[in-house]
Amino acid sequence: AQACLTVVGKNATNGVTWVHSYVSADKKKTYCIYDGPDEAAIREAATLNGLPVDSVTAVSVLDPYFYVD
Repeated sequence: AQACLTVVGKNATNGVTWVHSYVSADKKKTYCIYDGPDEAAIREAATLNGLPVDSVTAVSVLDPYFYVD
């Protein structure tokens, strides 16, 4: 729990929010979802936390329930 709080605190210095993460079945790879102002902020937050970043992909939210009456 303390490690997670430390990551959240360091992310906040760059305006970055850790939304959630996925771990592969073999536990060798993680896929993390972050919300932040730009790629540079997300990469800086990762650096502060000592986390590797292979790639950053900007996405838009698609909420299927938005279209339901």
